[in-house]
Amino acid sequence: MSKGYYTHTRVTDFGPYVTKIVLPLPAPVRAVCPESFSVYVRRLDERGELLLLPKSWMAVNDKEESRGYIPVKKAYPSDLSGEPMESGDCVALELAYGPLHQLASRISAPKGLNVFVNMRFTITQTGPLETSEGAVTGLVYDYPLGESCPCSKGWINDTSRTAEPLNYGYYLPQTVEPGPRPLIIWLHGAGEGGVDPSVAYMGNKVVALSSPKIQAYFGGAYVLAPQTPTFWMNDGSGEYGRTGKSMYSKALMDCIEDFVSRNENIDRDRIYIGGDSNGGFMTMRMFLDHPDYFAAAFPVCEALYDETITDEDIAGIKDKALWFTHAKNDPVVKPSETVEPTYKRLIAAGAKNVHFTYWDNIKDIHEGFKDQEGNPFEYIGHFAWIPLLNDDCTLDYDGRPVTIDGEPVTLLQWLSRQKK
Repeated sequence: MSKGYYTHTRVTDFGPYVTKIVLPLPAPVRAVCPESFSVYVRRLDERGELLLLPKSWMAVNDKEESRGYIPVKKAYPSDLSGEPMESGDCVALELAYGPLHQLASRISAPKGLNVFVNMRFTITQTGPLETSEGAVTGLVYDYPLGESCPCSKGWINDTSRTAEPLNYGYYLPQTVEPGPRPLIIWLHGAGEGGVDPSVAYMGNKVVALSSPKIQAYFGGAYVLAPQTPTFWMNDGSGEYGRTGKSMYSKALMDCIEDFVSRNENIDRDRIYIGGDSNGGFMTMRMFLDHPDYFAAAFPVCEALYDETITDEDIAGIKDKALWFTHAKNDPVVKPSETVEPTYKRLIAAGAKNVHFTYWDNIKDIHEGFKDQEGNPFEYIGHFAWIPLLNDDCTLDYDGRPVTIDGEPVTLLQWLSRQKK
């Protein structure tokens, strides 16, 4: 007789993955090994049909049926939440996940934009299992009982009450210092557009902005993650052009103002805006167009071509707080055409609170992801949002630490201290 399972999703540096499966047992166990169960998954579309997806995150044009076995890395007795126990009524299976194990990923882009895919697991007992009531054999789990994602706890999806509505996800500060609280706005990259705002904050590890560590920097902060139906760089042509314009400029500003007006405890002197890639483009677009509205901006691998920024634009933001993040080997958004000349123009204009963390490359230092040779995994250079969301940005363009009153700060610590 088949049984049901629970899945646990974690938002990692490489997006959301099912990292653990919990299996209720007919009787408590005290020991279990990874070889006792096999995990098979089928990744389905909204109609329940098997998806054709890239074999790997690098081979986007080499597609195959998205199904197969996911290695079990660890197994142990647990409670229903998956917490280890000396003797448990459940078994928790920790799965292999990451860039080399894309079958465990909760998202993919079958039509160009990331969406959450339906995952159907079959977990089969393949080895002996001794319970308090004797040996158990032949267990099969093949229908879902529930999913949890603690990383996204507290996030809510909504839609702006505006002439051109935008979907968004938001987080309300849970523990706050007295008085109005700041607002952090995050603008997603090109792959996270669409109609499901959870992709805007879970497609990459944007939920880190609601983590206890980052929230403590700000004394509790609102976080807003708007979502465009297509992509921020869309100037109306539907193409990734070089005009520097966006058809969503007014819709986005209306969305932000609508959110602020409906949350009276937001400190209007501490509204911060940032985002990655396409969202970095839109961060710069909004900062240039509304320099007096935002207290600071933190564009990441930003895609606003410097040729579209006028000298008047530079003059309008040179006295504002701005921290760029990019990687020298970015093959998608070339820094020589975007961030480098813009930063140098700002410094030449006399900017005093403009910083630029310029990575040589982007390597994994938090997840333990390895490449096929067992070395720390190196992402493509475009992924500069990974160190930003891990609070790793500390150095300025000259390689020296950024400081406030002589104290070294990270980008997010610096951001928390900016005020109009």
